[in-house]
Amino acid sequence: MIEACIFDLDGVIVDTARYHYIAWKNIAEDLGFVFSKDDNERLKGIGRLESLNILLQIGNINLEEGEKNRLATIKNEFYLKLIEEMKPEEILPGVTNFLKDLRKNKIRIALGSASKNAPFILERTNLTTYFDAIIDGNMVSKAKPDPEVFLKGATQLGIEPTKCLVFEDAQAGIEAAINAGMHCIGIGKHENLKGADFVIPGFQEFNYDRLRSWYL
Repeated sequence: MIEACIFDLDGVIVDTARYHYIAWKNIAEDLGFVFSKDDNERLKGIGRLESLNILLQIGNINLEEGEKNRLATIKNEFYLKLIEEMKPEEILPGVTNFLKDLRKNKIRIALGSASKNAPFILERTNLTTYFDAIIDGNMVSKAKPDPEVFLKGATQLGIEPTKCLVFEDAQAGIEAAINAGMHCIGIGKHENLKGADFVIPGFQEFNYDRLRSWYL
């Protein structure tokens, strides 16, 4: 039986992917090349510097580490300005009700996100109190598909990994959950989330009873 649920943030709880895309697109334009929405899909579920490396690869650009750090900082500052105005209305449909459902049924809840801005986003959307543990990009040294972020979440919750269920919208996150020895439900399309136990389009029609019927 599942005793804890661990959620990714971007694309699972809130739709911040569009803000990341705008910020990365701005960096690419300054460097003189086009960064498309399809390109942005490659950045799902991974950290800032690794995302920058992929962006530079797309633009066929080589930079020194110092310049990479400068650009990553600029991107983050621009992104922070974009998310400063986030409101609870930007929580993805069905998420709040599902979190309440988990709480009512005494399921522990954690966040496992590569985003270093995760606590700020949870605060802006009034979601912080739903989480028993928050693991963000400031607390891990290894990016997904390494399982570090999810294993730390399980440790903070005091729940064995085999009794944890991860919700992810990125292939790297699905692989991280598998590497952690956890169950995993993908959010999105089947073809983009290979290896997940199940794939759902979102939380609009998902609840604890359905989860329980899958993981008895």
